[in-house]
Amino acid sequence: MDSVRIAIVGGGFSGLGVAIELLRRGIDDFVILEKADQLGGTWRENTYPGCACDVPSQLYSYSYAPKADWSRVFAEQPEIQDYLLQVARDFGVLPFVRHRTEVLEARWQAGAWALQTSRGPLQAQILVAGAGPLHVPKIPALPGRDDFAGVSFHSATWDHDHDLRGRRVAVLGTGSSAIQFVPRIQPEVGALTLFQRTAPWVLPKPDHAIGALQRAMFAHLPGFQRGYRGTLYHALELLQLAQRQPRVMAQVQRIGALHLRRQVQDPVLRRKLTPDFVLGCKRLLLSNTYYPALSQPNVEVVASGVARVERDAVIASDGSRHEVDTIVYATGFEVTDPPIARRVFGEDGRSLSAHWAGSPRAYLGTHVTGFPNLFFMLGPNLGNGHSSAMVLIEAQARYLADASERMAEAGWRAIDVREDVEARYNDEVQAALQGTVWNAGGCASWYLDAHGRNSTIYPWTTIDLRRRLARFDPSRFAVTHARRGVTTELRA
Repeated sequence: MDSVRIAIVGGGFSGLGVAIELLRRGIDDFVILEKADQLGGTWRENTYPGCACDVPSQLYSYSYAPKADWSRVFAEQPEIQDYLLQVARDFGVLPFVRHRTEVLEARWQAGAWALQTSRGPLQAQILVAGAGPLHVPKIPALPGRDDFAGVSFHSATWDHDHDLRGRRVAVLGTGSSAIQFVPRIQPEVGALTLFQRTAPWVLPKPDHAIGALQRAMFAHLPGFQRGYRGTLYHALELLQLAQRQPRVMAQVQRIGALHLRRQVQDPVLRRKLTPDFVLGCKRLLLSNTYYPALSQPNVEVVASGVARVERDAVIASDGSRHEVDTIVYATGFEVTDPPIARRVFGEDGRSLSAHWAGSPRAYLGTHVTGFPNLFFMLGPNLGNGHSSAMVLIEAQARYLADASERMAEAGWRAIDVREDVEARYNDEVQAALQGTVWNAGGCASWYLDAHGRNSTIYPWTTIDLRRRLARFDPSRFAVTHARRGVTTELRA
């Protein structure tokens, strides 16, 4: 059987970040298992009109691979995907990628991970789950959905062959994707009906093209670019501190209320678009074009969920019927029930999904008791509602590489986080989330799992997370020695 020391599942920013950190430390016994024929992850998959990052480009990039010539403050999908591929080439990662290799199953057995892939079996000592949380589209199981005679698709699998000109389009959802593509398609469709179960807060987007002078300064004055990035980073960390206090965010949301009032003149529409929860309870949304698009005569906002779908119409929860020939589902992703968790099986033979039973949890968002040598990238309670995932990815990649080196030096075959350590950490996380805007802001967001538990957000700053992930601490783990096969706990 083919074997490697480290198998990385997924070739998006997470998997690429881990690979680069390993190579920087001289570790080259690894592979990236990528199901597609190109790296990119969510930035390869999502190609809907207007797809862009909601974090400034200078921060949404690896700190060790700055890009001086971003075209805009908030880059769009093609430019981000090009950046990812260029970084992979520049850091020599491509020879370690196995394209068109999907991981079908991974089982811990005989002290290693046995993987079944679409191109055959593989054994690895360490398994890195880097498929990412925004990966598999979530489409609601609406009655009659399969009977719809028109064209329907999720925003993450945009049908570019379907011409929207003159179409009667229904958009289901008002999250990050919808506020980006609705303004792009509104001018060309015949009629657009937006089904809004909950009105989101939308803030002004400080976006603009980056001029030649600023790009030249980024290119020739590295210190200027580092300072610019650092300023952005710490400004967003202050926002995180504010999100811990709903009363503070209630004051900040005045910006959103003013933005809505300025851009929507119709009082009836404005009432529909006014949120009933505290800003920050859901992901912060930025747009200068969303409200103007909804104010156009060919757009109707239905402040209701969807009850069912008919052959040629969508029936809202309020009973109203809307004839359409195209449905776009902007309904998010399987975040709290990631598909990779259904394919990974631990010591007791249960899948990670069964182990979690609807509430994902992990030590430092990375380790799960009973799943030795599994490192979860952007795992449970590691998300943030304010900053760049790249900060998290770099911190986790350094931590993972440090753990890998420690294992090799000490001759450990396996490490497994102690159950009491994981439980105590997660209790601490949940206690810290109580009273924050994510839990007490008055909304039902995708941050909450099937049991109403916040299993998504990290309650402290990313500065704190980087400190916690600075070094691998073996005293928190049970370790199995390679030669003796004996498991011991290295308590401090």
